[in-house]
Amino acid sequence: MTGIVDWAATRARMVLAFIVLSLLVGGFAYTTLPKEGEPDIEIPMLIVSVPFPGISAADSETLLVKPMENELADLDGLKKMTGTAAENYANLVLEFEFGWDKTQVTADARDALSKAQAQFPEGAETYSISEFNFSEFPIIIVNLSGPVPERTMARVAKDLQVELESLDAVLEAPVTGNRDEMLEVIIDPLRLEAYNVTAAELVSVVRNNNQLIAAGEVTTKQGSFAVKIPSSFNEPQDVYGLPVKTNGDRVVTLGDLAEINLTFEDRESTARFNGAETIALQVVKRKGFNLIDTATLVKEIVAKKSSEWPEGLIAAVDVGTSNDQSRVVNSMVQQLQGSVFTAIALVMIVVLAALGIRAALLVGFAIPTSFLLCFVLLALMGISVSNIVMFGLILAVGMLVDGAIVVVEYADKRQAEGAGPMQAYVDAAKRMFWPVISSTATTLCAFLPMLFWPGVPGQFMGMLPVTLIFVLSASLVVALVYLPVMGGVTGRMEQFITNGMETISRLPIVAHIAMMVAFVLVAGFTMGVGFTAPVDSVSVPTGPAPLSGLMSAAFADMDGRNILGSVIPSFVKAFGVILLMAIASAAVIASALGLFIGALAILPRLGRGGAWIANKIIGNRQRKVRSGYQRSPFGHLMEAIVGNPIMPLVMAGFVFVFVGTTYIYFGNNNKGVEFFVESEPEQAVVYVLARGNLSLDEKDVLVKQAEDIIGAHPGIDTAFAFAGNGGLNANTGGAQAPMDTIGQIQLETIPWEDRPNSREAWFTVPFTDYVISREVKAEAFDGDTVIEELTVQLKEIPGIKIEILNLSRGPASGKPVHLRIKGDNWDDLLAATTAARQQFDATPGLFLIEDTRPLPGIDWQINVDVQKAGRYGADVATVGAMVQLVTRGLLLDTMRVDSSDEEIEIRVRLPENDRVLSTLDTLKVRTRDGLVPLANFITRTPVPKLAQISRIGQKRYFDVKAGLENGLRKLTRTVDVDGEEVEQIVATLRPNKSGNITDIDDVRYSVLSLDPAVTAAQLDSLIADEAIQWQPITAGERIEQLTKWLDTDPFAAGLEHE
Repeated sequence: MTGIVDWAATRARMVLAFIVLSLLVGGFAYTTLPKEGEPDIEIPMLIVSVPFPGISAADSETLLVKPMENELADLDGLKKMTGTAAENYANLVLEFEFGWDKTQVTADARDALSKAQAQFPEGAETYSISEFNFSEFPIIIVNLSGPVPERTMARVAKDLQVELESLDAVLEAPVTGNRDEMLEVIIDPLRLEAYNVTAAELVSVVRNNNQLIAAGEVTTKQGSFAVKIPSSFNEPQDVYGLPVKTNGDRVVTLGDLAEINLTFEDRESTARFNGAETIALQVVKRKGFNLIDTATLVKEIVAKKSSEWPEGLIAAVDVGTSNDQSRVVNSMVQQLQGSVFTAIALVMIVVLAALGIRAALLVGFAIPTSFLLCFVLLALMGISVSNIVMFGLILAVGMLVDGAIVVVEYADKRQAEGAGPMQAYVDAAKRMFWPVISSTATTLCAFLPMLFWPGVPGQFMGMLPVTLIFVLSASLVVALVYLPVMGGVTGRMEQFITNGMETISRLPIVAHIAMMVAFVLVAGFTMGVGFTAPVDSVSVPTGPAPLSGLMSAAFADMDGRNILGSVIPSFVKAFGVILLMAIASAAVIASALGLFIGALAILPRLGRGGAWIANKIIGNRQRKVRSGYQRSPFGHLMEAIVGNPIMPLVMAGFVFVFVGTTYIYFGNNNKGVEFFVESEPEQAVVYVLARGNLSLDEKDVLVKQAEDIIGAHPGIDTAFAFAGNGGLNANTGGAQAPMDTIGQIQLETIPWEDRPNSREAWFTVPFTDYVISREVKAEAFDGDTVIEELTVQLKEIPGIKIEILNLSRGPASGKPVHLRIKGDNWDDLLAATTAARQQFDATPGLFLIEDTRPLPGIDWQINVDVQKAGRYGADVATVGAMVQLVTRGLLLDTMRVDSSDEEIEIRVRLPENDRVLSTLDTLKVRTRDGLVPLANFITRTPVPKLAQISRIGQKRYFDVKAGLENGLRKLTRTVDVDGEEVEQIVATLRPNKSGNITDIDDVRYSVLSLDPAVTAAQLDSLIADEAIQWQPITAGERIEQLTKWLDTDPFAAGLEHE
């Protein structure tokens, strides 16, 4: 294996070419590799959705979810199946094992869903299958706001959406905050009664006249002609003139019975950006494209399109961007580059002090070269540069120079012994070949297990060991192949420089100065004559440089069709210019090298100090070796440890005791385990919680109160407020919004670089009053401080509760304490969940506790007496159509209009003032016996609200979740009392700055909760005797306490928990 070093040394020119090629290809790979925030992980998950407007949660479970579960349960590789039956839709989430065959699994799922769809009731829409991917979160938000009509704003947003989605780098740009259009047919019940028209007749008339009819062709001997029957609706007037009934000679049209308006669907949510109503476009990057470049391109397109609007529209519509992820990614890239340059500087300083400047340059050369080779490997593997890759590169900085330092140091020693530069580096690489490889392999073995880390965390962190393997493997190539050749070549150059410096230093001082002046004149003359463009009086170039002009002139008159007379002479002239440019460049380089050697030759003339500096710059000059036995302080230490057979045993025992003591101490005093480092929040979601049958306006009023407080905080940069259903697509790590959420506010704190600065005293010079200050960021704008202050202020709003979710940069996760109870018996599930919630509430240290039990509220149930309805010739379908007139409207059909790219619905409904429950008492339905009031055979009954039923593994379930307060600690015994085992005495204390617990004297604290068996006097006595100690409270410790409660079997038989 060591023969590769000799092979490289004998082919130095080829290896140098490989080095240049590695640097060029690596630089190109680095600039072209996609840059993104989090790793692009493909989650093995399929999401199946089935919309069904108007269906209840119970019917959705029975008629939609269960048929799909039965058909999908046998899919290969299915790990978990979670279902949601809710009002208006059904949903299934299918999770598979990593390594799945996505194409085959998706095909099997479609086959199974096609079978299940045959069992769906009439009215269910077609199912849809979607995937989940981390790259599908928006990278930038485009905001549109201003005092313009809703239709105008929607059209502007649609135009921008089309323009952005036409970009190759943009996957999609869905619009949030807008409403779909609809054709609203408002009918007067009295007119329907007067003209004897039923709802079924309205539906029949519209559908029969809104069809695509392929009439065909008429073919005769004289020709063939296509026959067209325009029959589909294109504008509201087509619907207005539809004949509904005839009354003698008069035709009653739909326009006679109703008022027809092209409007928007009923608003289900509101959206505001920084207090102004907004429409937002969430731009999603396509996989494999650079996030930074994509965000920049989006900004340019938005600026270009907005500048083309009419002046009035430009003045009225405010266009901006927010939640820009490219800023974060660009900051990480800059930090990586800064870390690399810092590492190079530090390594060079250390090596310079020990071995000289050439050795420092060689070791410093190893860092960027290894990184660039790593980027080449990443590009070949199709891996983008994410925060985990950057973390791996920074982590590897301190490890990749080990081999280079060892090789360079040993080569320096061999040169000091008299070996030539090339031979010294070859000997060093061969001597250290296996030690360097074994050292690198040992380091890699520590990270190899991470390659087999299962699940989403393993996919997220999997790029860390891959990056380390790539960069450390590249460092082996650099240390054992590139460095010996570079060291040998630069060593020969060093000898040339050294000989030239000694020769010049022996010249008379006048000749020395004259030679340096000559070098300057030659370089200046050559640059001025050949490479400097002429300029005018104000230093503006008036033409190309002379040599560039000659090159252009060589091809100026070339005739591409005349090979012998024009093309060949032109290339001959160009070749001559190239030779002239090469000679001029060689003259400039030679002059610069001579000037450098002449400058170094000045140092020996300065005496012993100058000679020492020259020796450090050139390095590796033979030094005197002192005779006699010598040992460094480190050598004396090693001799004391291994110089006799007793000390190794003593050191082994010392290490054993030290490690054991440290392990035990850490076990008793650690602050728990966190999956990912906790960072300052830059984005967060504020959930506004309330209960009851609130209207959208009531929800909006409550959300507006929280929005005003958040917007007034000086540390908030942007805030999106949504009341009702809606919100930006944010990576919450699978954590769902609480069940009683009526709205949310997604906020962004002021970026670090934009926060105001202040100066504080840092150091006072001794014996003077001079104070050195430093620049610091204002603490009031710190993300944690902002969240804490907002939490306190928002809790003061009456009628609502607040829950804040920090959107971390790592692999996000839900609340750490999570209990799931499964079963088939609904009543037992409710009782068990209630008991679990009470236990969570009684467990100190848990906060933001929530459960998924049905929220308190009422639904109105319309009961149809089928027998009475049958006597009148009515049925449930007829009653349902009349009830829909009071609610969201009766769907007649769909149509396309010029103002919308999608099909819009045609819905008939009552006037807004009549869309109340009491209208059902006066509505009449036409039967064979004439008009009959609905009140004759229907009744209204309030029932408990059931908005959602959750299922997993074909069983119903409820969740109880809780977060853990930061800074909590408990008191535990440090000594046994009466022979008892060590146990918890005080449940929970909070000695932090929140003010809930008062720090008296670093020993005594006011107690949040106290075990009833321990009195305050006993507590003071135990503290005084140091019989108890502080111990941090962790999520694992709280889960262990709850597990002990679960071991008592508190739930009914047949229920499961996890």
